[in-house]
Amino acid sequence: MSAKKRPEDLRSHRWLGVTDLRSFGHRSRMRQMGYDGEDWGGKPVIGIINTWSDANPCHVHLRTRAEEVKRGVLQAGGFPLEMPAMSLSESFMRPTTMLYRNMLAMETEELLRSQPIDGAILMGGCDKTTPGLLMGAISMDIPTVFVPAGPMLRGNWHGQVLGSGSDAWKYWDEKRAGKITEEQWSEIENGIARSFGTCMTMGTAATMMAVAESLGMTLPGASSIPAADASHSRMAAQSGRRIVEMVWDDLKPSDIITKDSVDNAIKVHMAMGGSTNCIIHLVAIARRAGIKLEMSRFDELSREVPVIANVRPSGAYLMEDFYYAGGLRALMGQLRSVLDLRARTVTGASLGENIEGAEVYKPDVIKSLNDPVSRDGATAVLTGNIAPRGCVIKPSAAEKRLHKHRGKVIAFEDYNHMAREVERDDLDVTADHILVLKNSGPQGGPGMPEWGMLPIPKKLVKQGVRDMVRISDARMSGTSYGACILHVAPESFVGGPLAFVQTGDEIEIDLPARKIHLHISDAELARRKAAWQKPAPRYPRGYGALFSDHIGQADDGCDFDFLVAPGKVPEPEIH
Repeated sequence: MSAKKRPEDLRSHRWLGVTDLRSFGHRSRMRQMGYDGEDWGGKPVIGIINTWSDANPCHVHLRTRAEEVKRGVLQAGGFPLEMPAMSLSESFMRPTTMLYRNMLAMETEELLRSQPIDGAILMGGCDKTTPGLLMGAISMDIPTVFVPAGPMLRGNWHGQVLGSGSDAWKYWDEKRAGKITEEQWSEIENGIARSFGTCMTMGTAATMMAVAESLGMTLPGASSIPAADASHSRMAAQSGRRIVEMVWDDLKPSDIITKDSVDNAIKVHMAMGGSTNCIIHLVAIARRAGIKLEMSRFDELSREVPVIANVRPSGAYLMEDFYYAGGLRALMGQLRSVLDLRARTVTGASLGENIEGAEVYKPDVIKSLNDPVSRDGATAVLTGNIAPRGCVIKPSAAEKRLHKHRGKVIAFEDYNHMAREVERDDLDVTADHILVLKNSGPQGGPGMPEWGMLPIPKKLVKQGVRDMVRISDARMSGTSYGACILHVAPESFVGGPLAFVQTGDEIEIDLPARKIHLHISDAELARRKAAWQKPAPRYPRGYGALFSDHIGQADDGCDFDFLVAPGKVPEPEIH
């Protein structure tokens, strides 16, 4: 960290503090908005990147939280400017928010670079907003604090606690099986989402907010606070005060995100039983920081760190319970022996100092390393002849009987093919079959949608089957569960071996050995490859064409090649 900055060292000084015609124009436009020289003069300008949107129920409170951040910035002697950014709503955006994560990363980086901003507050939480915001801010590398949106309150139906996503899939199957009525389904719809905030299960939102904190990019405990809790408002204001101090100290993401802090984040992800989506996002985040993170590192640490957060879908409770049990500080306290406690954070202190004194108040919710929820690990990375660059599964969320399994394949060429077939009463399928979905990856989806939790065929649902092996190059929601093998790389759309799998083939999986194998000869695989024809591009023009031309595969973090290219982007000229 460099010496404390002076007012003339601020980036914003080049826009607002010098005596020339261009600065006259900048200052006069500030005055046009009703500000005076005392508002900005010699003060850090803090850009509040806000992903609030009326179309994003996870973020509807962020308009208010932005005002609370501003209050903190003003209290600390800074000058806040709120700048709206693209809001990636999991609830409504199609075909998938993953298509737009990199667009948000680009927008964040360029918003901060092109304007007189000295430090950034990032406001998000709904799945892809957390990695998108962080990726952009890391590439820009000015002082930054992430303000997590926080989970919503627990759902409720007939005295039962409902968890977003997980219970939707569960009760949908019960409805398909004829065990609940339309009226009951409507009641569940009314009770499953009771407040603003992200999914309150250990989905991608909760996982990535926890990852942001474990990387050191939030205030201590920030990621666990329910969105509707008054503590959330106080955290927002505290973040506003802290970012001003960080600007004077010149404490940047490059000072915080290191190989050790990334390892800490992976270990926390494992202990939380986090979303498989975390792998893609954390690989992208690390590579923006110049850290070459491979999928194999997740598998290595998964073998070392068991699941200790008893939160759905790997456990029994929800994020509100997790907060009452002590939150992420308490969980990291349980992991002290495996974390690098020297890792630096946005507080200026170490991770070890930030979690000092943290206690677990509900030991059934946050368990210990000696008494985990699951020793199977949150993530396993498999390789084999249909996934030479890897694929992933969440062992703790799959039935044990399927951890070693061999079965005949039913292959689907795309999502619509699959959706039609699984509803057929005459589908020739048993619980031992393996469902394979193709053309659902980064280019094939397009955007690698969350189609990986393939529905159990209706015929089997009626027989009481609730899990079977499903394989795809898609992702799945972090709220999903089951023996779903995901992120097969390279994807089928670009000629990965998954493209050549046919109905009637046999696939064998062995989670303990981390193997997946298509039981056909190399010669037959080569014959099928030679006969394969590459599909036409999904998009003829626009952002979709840019995406298709530059997107990486799942094991590369699905970032754009030109965004992870080496080299520093110069500061803008001010003429």
